[in-house]
Amino acid sequence: MATIPLFGTDDLSLPKSLQEAVEHGEVFTRAWVVELILDLLGYTADKDLCDLKIVEPACGGGAFLGIIASRISAACRARKRPITDAAEAVRAFDLLDRNVERSRLLVTRKLQDEGWAAGEATQVATAWVQQGDYLLQLDADHRADYVVGNPPYIRLEDVPDDRMAAYRSACSTMGGRADIYVGFYEVALRSLHPGGRLGFICADRWMRNQYGRRLRQLVTSKFSMDLALVMHDVDAFDDQVSAYPAITLISNKTQGEAVAADTNRSFGVEQAEAFAAWYAAEGPASITASAFQAARMPHWFPEEDSWPAASPARLAALEDLTERFRPLEDVQTGTKVGIGIATGADKVFLTKNKDLVEEDRLLPMAMVRDTTSGALDWDGTYLVNPWMASGDLVDLAAYPRLATHFEQHGEALRKRYVAVKQPDRWYKTIDKVDHRLTRRPKLLFPDMKLTIHPVLDEGALYPHHNLYYIVSDVWDMRVLGGLLLSKVAEAFVEAYAVKMRGGTLRFQAQYLRKIRVPNPEAIKESDRVALAEAFDKRDVKAATRVALRVYGLAELPD
Repeated sequence: MATIPLFGTDDLSLPKSLQEAVEHGEVFTRAWVVELILDLLGYTADKDLCDLKIVEPACGGGAFLGIIASRISAACRARKRPITDAAEAVRAFDLLDRNVERSRLLVTRKLQDEGWAAGEATQVATAWVQQGDYLLQLDADHRADYVVGNPPYIRLEDVPDDRMAAYRSACSTMGGRADIYVGFYEVALRSLHPGGRLGFICADRWMRNQYGRRLRQLVTSKFSMDLALVMHDVDAFDDQVSAYPAITLISNKTQGEAVAADTNRSFGVEQAEAFAAWYAAEGPASITASAFQAARMPHWFPEEDSWPAASPARLAALEDLTERFRPLEDVQTGTKVGIGIATGADKVFLTKNKDLVEEDRLLPMAMVRDTTSGALDWDGTYLVNPWMASGDLVDLAAYPRLATHFEQHGEALRKRYVAVKQPDRWYKTIDKVDHRLTRRPKLLFPDMKLTIHPVLDEGALYPHHNLYYIVSDVWDMRVLGGLLLSKVAEAFVEAYAVKMRGGTLRFQAQYLRKIRVPNPEAIKESDRVALAEAFDKRDVKAATRVALRVYGLAELPD
């Protein structure tokens, strides 16, 4: 990556807007958290740390550097090496000149306290800490065995336009309204030597939000996600902030074993030491303590569109199911997940008046309210359908009542975006009608619901856009409905889906596609019957019991 000379590293005057943004994004890490990250990475004094390169992208006041200095000092003493041998072992960057001076002073004092001569300590500190923009450095300036730190939390739109453009040019993962910490992850990962490791404490929103998608793709395609230690309620920083932090460890190697872990507010120094000891040992596959819980998994989740959020034990169970079973949407079974029709003008295209237009221009519609009871109860809503079975729009001259209805609403219809783009097709709906879908048996899912809620349409209605649907060439819809009624299926959606106020889940296509299911032919006849009966009776407990048996699970972890 080429250096982009917006400001040179020797220019101590930053634009006021950028300086304010950096100051706003500074959150300083507690010492015991730094110790934990370094221990988890294996950056310990029993190694010859002079021959290893560690980089801190945004050093701030030196929270990481002070502890790194102590460990390097101990490693030098153990091997009888002068501290000056470590002059190239550390590189730390910061944009603000006062942070550079503070960090150099802290390292100098720390090394002097460790018994090194003042001149040597100053020489090493000066070499270690540099003013500059980590995201815009030459790759050769920060190739590393380890990258550690707490990257700044600054929304990209708060950065001056010229520098924002430079960041986007340098960091391909920084799409949309990203926080610049996304760029820090990317540059750090690219800088790692083979086998090198990154250890950041940072907001974990990138693991699920849209702006983190490119970064997730980078990680899943080229690196190993080793650890996600969630610390949302932990007092991890010197100041109280709502940052949703997590410690993430990522290695420059093929994906291997991964650990998911969560903590509560009582997680502190002693608990961190206990967790680090469990993590380093080849011990039990999971651990539950008063302040944390964790589970080892053979792999991390392979998709990049979103990573799940759940307890470590449940994440391990979901990862196991992801490994052992096929996705719900599957070409082998002809199973597809879709969404109902969006019209762009429901007041015009939806009606209960059977005499409004010609009879063959009315298509019975399934609405969310029709699914409330768990059995389809049609309320008489029709789509005023402008589409022929061939996929072409109807000729309005052949349907005078339809033409009159659309012309009565012509001004509103022609103002729609789809009509402006194609003015000669001004009466089209946003989505085209697939007439084959009406006749197919399908499971319908309301977009928003507290619990998973599959409802069977035997093949009579066309779904509205607030309903998602599943069709299949192979599945008996009642058997599949029983599986999807279970808490096992709901666990997938709950882990991936955006949660609304009050705990309401979004049962959208991208989340339904996360559900893993067995081969329909592999389900025993007795279990097929039991699943269908549970679906008919809306018996979630019975459906879950059978589903656990079908999936080979003793229980579904909380």
